[in-house]
Amino acid sequence: MQSRRSDEADIAASEPALRVIMRRLREIMGEAGDGQSRLDKIVRHVAGVMVAEVCSIYLKRRDGSLELFATEGLNPAAVHTTRLKRAEGLVGRCAELGQPVNEPDAQHHPAFSYRPETGEEVYHSLLAVPIVRSGQVLGVLVIQNHAFREYSDDDLETLQATAMVVAEHLVSGAVANAEADAEISRSLAAVIKGEVLSEGIALGHVVLHEPRIVVTKLTADDPVLELRRLESAINELRSGLDELLGHEHLASDGDHRDVLEAYRMFANDRGWERRLREAVQSGLTADGAVERVQNSSRARMLRNADPYWQERQRDFDDLSDRMLRILAGRTAGANMPLEMPADTVLVARTMGPAELLDYDPAKLRGLIVEDGSAQSHVAVVAKALGIPAIGQAIGVVDHVSPGDAAIIDAETGEVHLRPLPDVISAFSDKVRFRARRQKKYDALRNRKAVTKDGQRVELNINAGLLYDLSHLEESGADGIGLFRTELQFMVSHTFPRLERQAQSYKQVIDAALGKPIVFRALDIGGDKVLPYLRQVKEENPAIGWRAIRMSLDRPGLFRTQVRALLKATAGGELRLMVPMITTAAEMVEVKELFDRELGHIRRKGMPSPERVKLGAMLEVPSLLFELDDLFKTVDFVSIGSNDLMQFMFAADRTNALVASRYDVLAAAPLRALKQVVDSSRRHNVPLTVCGEMAGRPLEALALIGLGVRSISMAPAAVGSVKAMILSLDASEVESELDRLISRGEKNIRKALSRFARKAGIEV
Repeated sequence: MQSRRSDEADIAASEPALRVIMRRLREIMGEAGDGQSRLDKIVRHVAGVMVAEVCSIYLKRRDGSLELFATEGLNPAAVHTTRLKRAEGLVGRCAELGQPVNEPDAQHHPAFSYRPETGEEVYHSLLAVPIVRSGQVLGVLVIQNHAFREYSDDDLETLQATAMVVAEHLVSGAVANAEADAEISRSLAAVIKGEVLSEGIALGHVVLHEPRIVVTKLTADDPVLELRRLESAINELRSGLDELLGHEHLASDGDHRDVLEAYRMFANDRGWERRLREAVQSGLTADGAVERVQNSSRARMLRNADPYWQERQRDFDDLSDRMLRILAGRTAGANMPLEMPADTVLVARTMGPAELLDYDPAKLRGLIVEDGSAQSHVAVVAKALGIPAIGQAIGVVDHVSPGDAAIIDAETGEVHLRPLPDVISAFSDKVRFRARRQKKYDALRNRKAVTKDGQRVELNINAGLLYDLSHLEESGADGIGLFRTELQFMVSHTFPRLERQAQSYKQVIDAALGKPIVFRALDIGGDKVLPYLRQVKEENPAIGWRAIRMSLDRPGLFRTQVRALLKATAGGELRLMVPMITTAAEMVEVKELFDRELGHIRRKGMPSPERVKLGAMLEVPSLLFELDDLFKTVDFVSIGSNDLMQFMFAADRTNALVASRYDVLAAAPLRALKQVVDSSRRHNVPLTVCGEMAGRPLEALALIGLGVRSISMAPAAVGSVKAMILSLDASEVESELDRLISRGEKNIRKALSRFARKAGIEV
C-alpha cells in the first residue's frame, strides 16, 4: 500500500493532481466491487495524489449526524463507528455551513471535537470540504497531515473538484453502501405520505420550525460584553429550569423529575460555569465558549467506557444546546426566522397552536408536521388561517433542508419534496383548477342554500379564533354554528380573567356583523391541555375528565365563562352549547348553574342578554337512549359528529391505525342519527350537525337525506356543500337513503355516490 501511495505521489509531481484524480476516479467507478470498496479506493487514491497522511469521507445519515464511511490514515476500526452529531467539530461545522475548513492547527481550534477511537490527535493540519449535490450537503471530504500547514488554494480547488465528482457518484448509486442510510436522498425528489389536517394545495419553500443553532462567530470583539452575555444566558437557563420544575403538572415524583433534577444540577455546576468563563476570558464569544466546553467535556467523557458517563455526556450536550438557543435569542415563542420567504412552507416535528400563530400568516403557504391529526389544535388553527396542512409526515424533518422546494397536496395527503419541473407544472395546473372552482363557489356566495324542491338548509361555519370571522363573509355562511372558546385559553400563557374573556367574545360578536353565533362552553381536558392548569394523568383522556365534567367539578371555571359571555352579549342574544353531556340529568345540573349566574346579573341590575338559548352537544352515545328527556331540557341540540362517531365505533379518530376502520355512512351511525332527527322534530327543538362529516359533500348529502336542515363546517367547505345542495331534490334524496338503509345495503357510500351521479348532484 505504501508503494502504491508513493507511485501516486510521483505521478502527481509530474502531472496536475486534479487530472490524475479525475482519471483514477473514473477507473474506480468502472471496477468490480461493492460501494464500500470503491470508497476505500477513493480515499487511498486522494491521499496519495495530494501527499496527505489522512484522507477520510464522512457521509450524512438521516438524523443529520455524520458517519465515518472510509479512511486512509485513521484507525480502520473507527469506520462506521465514529459518529459526529450535527454541527459537531470542524467536520460537522463544514457540513452544517456548507463551507471549507482550512486549519493549520486543528486540535487547538475551539470547535475541534476529540474522538479517541480515530487516532487523529497526532495530526495537526486539516482541510475539509463539503460533498455537495444540487445545493444539498451529502457529506464531507477531509485530508490531514502531521505538519502545521495551511493548505494552498490549489489544494482546496483539487479537493473541492474531487468532492463534486464523489457527490455525483453517491447520487448515482455507484458508491452506495447497503448498510448505510446516508442522506443522499436529500438532494433528490421525494414523496412523503401523510394525513390531511387542512385541505388545499400549496407550493413554496421550506422553513424549519426549529433550525439548528450553528456558531459562526468564535472570536470576541468585546470580551467584557461577551462575559455579560454569558452570565445572562446562564441565569436564564437556570431560572428556566427552576420554573419548569415548579410547574404543577411536573410536581409529582417520577422519571421526568429525576431527569429535570439532573439538568438543574448540571446547570448549577460551578466547574462548568468556571470553564465557560475561562473560555470567554481567553478571547472567545459566549457562543464559542459554550461550543469549546461542550467539545472538551465530550472528549473527557468519551474516554470513559462507563455507560453512566456516556449518558451524562448526552445531558451535557443537551444543556449546551439549550445555552446556544438562549444566546441566539431563540426562546419560547421566538422560533420564527427573521426573514420568512413570501411562500413559506413550514416544516416541524411537532407544533402547538400558539407556535403556529408566531409566524406571519401573510407569508405562510402551508404546514407539514411529523405528528398531529385532523382534530389536533394546530390543525384547527391551520384551518382558521386557511393554509393547507399535512400531519403524520413521518421523517419529513430529516429529509429536508431550509429553502427546499416543496408541494403540499392536502387533498391526497402527499408532500412532494424537491419536485421535478413536470410535477411543479402539474400542480400549478391543479392550483389554477382549484382557483376556477373557487371562483364558481364565490359566485354562489350571496345565494341561500335551497334545494330544487324548496328545502332551506342553513350553512354555518366552525370557528375558534378572530381570524375565522373574515371567512364568515367570504364563504357566504349563515352564521357560526360552533365557536370553540377553548382556543383563547390554549394560546394564552395564563388563565384569561373575566374581563379579558368578555372582551374577546365581544370582538367576535362585533366581527360577525349581526350573524348568529353559537358559543361552545370550555372544552378542555383530554388532548387539550392548558400548561397553567394541573392535569390529571389518565389512561383514556378522550373519555376522561374533560369538558363539562371538569367544569362541574370545578364550577368556578364554568361560572366565570358564563359571566363573561353574559356581559359580552348584553342587549343581544346568547347561544351557548355544552360539550360532552352524558345524561339528561347532567344537562339539568348545568342549566341550574347557568340560571343562577343569569339571575345574579339580573338581580344586580347589570346589563344582560335579551334572549338566551342553552343547548347540548350530543357526542356521547348514552344520550341516544334518553333523547326525549334531553330534548325537554334544552333549547337546541348540536350533534358533534367527530366524537360521536369515534365513541360509537370505539376507534380513536386521532390514531392513524384505526381512524379509517369505520365509515360514517354505514347503516348503524345513519340509523342513530335518524333517531335524533326524528326526536328533534317531535319536540320541535332545532338540531344542527357539526364536525368533519358536515363539511364533505357526500356526507352532507346523507345528512340532508336524514332530514337535517342545519349543518356547520370548516369555512373552506361551504362552497362545495352549497353547490351540492343547489343541485339536489331533498325529497328524492330522503326516499333513496331510506330505501338503502331499510334494504340493508352493504355499501351505502358507494350506492349513494352512484345515485348522486345519476341525479346530477355535485358531490
